[in-house]
Amino acid sequence: MGTLFTLVLWCLLFVLCWPLAIAALLLWPLVWLLSLPFRLVGITFDALFAVLRAVLFLPARLLGGGRRTVG
Repeated sequence: MGTLFTLVLWCLLFVLCWPLAIAALLLWPLVWLLSLPFRLVGITFDALFAVLRAVLFLPARLLGGGRRTVG
C-alpha cells in the first residue's frame, strides 16, 4: 500500500512539475545511501536495548514474577 501511495504522489508531482519529479527520481538512490548508516545505527540500538531488557528481566522470569495464584 505504501508503494502505491508513493507512486501516486510521484505521478501527481510529475504532472504538476516534471523537472522536480525527474530530479527526485534520480536523487532517490543517493538519499537512500545517505540514510543507510542511520538505519544501521537504529537497528544496533534496538538490539542493544533488547539485550538490556532481557538481562534486567531475567531474575524476574527465573523467579516466576508476574504469575499470581488466586486461592
